Amino acid sequence: MELKDAISIAKKARLNACADNSNYYVGACLVTKCGKAYSGCNIENMGIQSICAERTAFVKALSEGEREFSYIVVVGGNKNANVLDNCLPCGYCRQFMLGYVDDDFKIYTCFGENDTVEEYKINDLIPHGFKL
Repeated sequence: MELKDAISIAKKARLNACADNSNYYVGACLVTKCGKAYSGCNIENMGIQSICAERTAFVKALSEGEREFSYIVVVGGNKNANVLDNCLPCGYCRQFMLGYVDDDFKIYTCFGENDTVEEYKINDLIPHGFKL
C-alpha cells in the first residue's frame, strides 16, 4: 500500500471518531508488512475508558490474526478542522505499539495546509520503552 493511500484512509477514519468530550478527532491507518490496512479512530466516553485511534487500529488487526506491521499513519484535529494538527501517538499508545512491532516500525503524521508528512521510527518516540 502506498503512503498516500494510507493517509487517505486515516483521514476518512478520523471522521468516524466519537470525540464529543474533547472535540479532537483522530484517525489512524495501520499497514501490515503484507500491505493490508486497518483503520481506527478515537472513541471517547464519559469515563476514563476511552481508546485512541492507534490502539483501535492495532486491536482490529491483532484480533484478525495480524502480527507483522510496517507503519501507521496518524492524523488529528478539531472536528471541523480543514487543516490537521501535527498529531503524534500519546505515551500509552507508543508503549502499546512497542509490544507488537519491530525496531524499524514507522509512524507518519500528516498535517498543515500543505499536508506535510513527517516520519518517525518507534524508538525515536519511545527510546527507552519497556519491551520483553
